[in-house]
Amino acid sequence: MDLSRRRKLSSHVETSSMNDIMFFLMLFFLIVSTMVNPNVIKLLLPNARSGKAVMKETINISVDAAGQYFLDRKPVTSTDLESALSKRIAGLDQPTVVLRVDASLNVQKLVDILEIGNRLKVKMVMATQAQQSAARG
Repeated sequence: MDLSRRRKLSSHVETSSMNDIMFFLMLFFLIVSTMVNPNVIKLLLPNARSGKAVMKETINISVDAAGQYFLDRKPVTSTDLESALSKRIAGLDQPTVVLRVDASLNVQKLVDILEIGNRLKVKMVMATQAQQSAARG
C-alpha cells in the first residue's frame, strides 16, 4: 500500500488583478494623449529690419442707456443698423466690431446685434470696463 501523497505542481497564474492594471494603464494613456498637442510647432522666426504692424480696422457699435444705437459715433436706428454696418464693412479685409453696450440694458439688444454680426460674418468683441479693486487699507 502506497501511503505517500503525490504532490501535484500547479502551473496556474492568478490574473484576476490584471484587468484592473490594464484598465488603469488605458485610462492613464488616454488622459496623457489628450494633454499632448501635436499641432504645436516651435519655430525660431527670422528677424526683419523693416517690420510693419498690420492694423485691423475696428468699427464701434454703441448702445446707450436710452437704447439709442450709434455706429462709429453716428446715430442709427435699430432697423437700419444691419444695412449701415454692411455698407461700413464693404471694402474692409478683416473688420472687427467693438460692441459698447450699457450695463443697464436688456441682454436682448446685445443678442440682436450679435445676430446681425453673425449674418454678416463679422468678428465681434464686447468692450468691458476693468473692475476697480476696493480701497486698500
